[in-house]
Amino acid sequence: MEKKQFQAESKRLLDIVINSIYTNKEIFLRELISNASDAIDKIYYKALSDSSITFNRADYFIKLIPNKENKTLTIIDTGIGMTEEELNENLGIIAKSGSLQFKKENDIQEDVDIIGQFGVGFYSAFLVAKKVTVITKAFGNDKAYKWESDGIDGYTIEETTKSDFGTEIILELKENDEDEKYEDYLEEYKLKGLVKKYSDFIRYPIKLDETKSKLKEGTENEYEEYTEEVTLNSMVPLWRKNKNELTEEDYKNFYAEKRFGFDEPLRHMHISVDGLISYNSILFIPSTVPFNYYTKDYKKGLELYSNGVLIMEKCEDLLPDYFGFVKGIVDSQDLSLNISRELLQHDRQLKQIAKNIKNKIKNELKSMIKNDRDNYDKFFNVFGKQIKYGMYEDFGANKDELKELAMFYSSKEQKLVTLDEYIERMPSDQKYIYYAAGESKERIEKMPQTEIVLDKGYEILYFTDDVDEFVIKVLMNYKEKEFKSVSSGDLGFEADNKEDEAVKEENKDLFVALKEALAGKVTDVKPSSRLKTSPVCLSSAGDLSIEMEKILSSMPDNNDIKSEKVLEINTNHEIFKSLKDSFENDKEKFGLFANILYNQALLIEGLSIEDPLSFTNNVCKLMK
Repeated sequence: MEKKQFQAESKRLLDIVINSIYTNKEIFLRELISNASDAIDKIYYKALSDSSITFNRADYFIKLIPNKENKTLTIIDTGIGMTEEELNENLGIIAKSGSLQFKKENDIQEDVDIIGQFGVGFYSAFLVAKKVTVITKAFGNDKAYKWESDGIDGYTIEETTKSDFGTEIILELKENDEDEKYEDYLEEYKLKGLVKKYSDFIRYPIKLDETKSKLKEGTENEYEEYTEEVTLNSMVPLWRKNKNELTEEDYKNFYAEKRFGFDEPLRHMHISVDGLISYNSILFIPSTVPFNYYTKDYKKGLELYSNGVLIMEKCEDLLPDYFGFVKGIVDSQDLSLNISRELLQHDRQLKQIAKNIKNKIKNELKSMIKNDRDNYDKFFNVFGKQIKYGMYEDFGANKDELKELAMFYSSKEQKLVTLDEYIERMPSDQKYIYYAAGESKERIEKMPQTEIVLDKGYEILYFTDDVDEFVIKVLMNYKEKEFKSVSSGDLGFEADNKEDEAVKEENKDLFVALKEALAGKVTDVKPSSRLKTSPVCLSSAGDLSIEMEKILSSMPDNNDIKSEKVLEINTNHEIFKSLKDSFENDKEKFGLFANILYNQALLIEGLSIEDPLSFTNNVCKLMK
């Protein structure tokens, strides 16, 4: 029998196909099952155009037969089979795709998805096999043929016998080595796992004779083994079913089966798109944060299928980082796959699908705000920080995309509110969106800077996440309303500002002396009408707030970043009378007052005192 050589650069190209294109050896089974599915699809298509052919879907299947004794794995299909010429064409020329040729010749559009398009999938068999034998009989032909190769020195073809049309691929597995236990591919659990992982939604049954045990007849505790043919795959993907046929329980079960999380999803989206780009998708919004979500180990992405065959377990390009918490799948027949079908070319189709998915998620979240607020509140308590990070990252590139989804705690409502809800409640004379930043709601409620804003009946948003102030710095305004910190130097109250200026002018020498006493610690000292009961507070004069200073100071390589602090003194407080008296009669005591008031202001802000010992000594001196 004459051995024929491969017709595409022979051993070198085959070596590239086997060792370079595929990075994961276990995908050989996915490739061979996909080819088998293609072979059955071809008969189905012929039946559509030839009334003499009857296609009964129940008669068609794919079967796996592991043989531990011979160390072989056989994949049988009841598909269209191949003639001798087709064996030479499809298996003799590496990277020759019979499926692609069939697709071109027959303009396929009906209920048929020809999966294989590159003609290298078959050769993935050599990832695990030292010898491959193909026994095939073409539909409508009398002769059967056997193709055989060790993947190195070409192949042989000879006539053989086979009762029915279809194809058998027999893999003689390699010997185990340090990197791979090839004999594992003969284990039932391994085959079942690989089919579930990669080929669960192939439309024809994938069968296996499974070993089971039962109680031996006439005994109480003696068992005997038997084999039973089982179907390993689900066949019909949930995402291709009609939404009206599915219940909420179906989606929850699917979420659990896919191991997207141990929680129950807050919301699901079932998307079916037909058009220039067609795809089906089921997306889930989880109810809890994955334990590693805010670590570098977390990997976002959706499962990506092409015609029901898993291509990527985590396709990161389908989700923007700010929606990285979304779980789910996407299945499309319009993707431009690369040669290995493991990776994806960054093409127009994928980008368009990603854009559509991003918009679907955003619209779903907006719908939850209006129609399912309890669940949106739960969602935002869990993933709100991620939405805010999305607004801030890339210099605010996505701020307009996400700003309607952001929520902050409200002093008036005592719960999370959107920016739209805040603006709707604003009195006509209110110019700004007021906010206060702090470590917690309880701490913010005690801030003396909030007193005058609340007295005027204005609502304050509480910023308790580290990222909050950075977000509004890039957002700048919302619906033409600027953000204003209650700790900013100018709150926009003109009458109060004039009053403060008058008091400062009246006590000009005192405030100049205070500023000199605190030189290098504050940029200015001034009277404050914002304070009602507290003696002092700090406000910030520049863009960097005191709270932002605390956050940046906690980071490595912060370069000792400081905000421009202004000490504000309540001139209606009793302490101011003591301050004036000491300024006029006891300069040493005045210096003590200045430093104590400054350190009190630091403590109110949650900042550390530079010299605690000096502070306590100064307090003791005043107590004498």
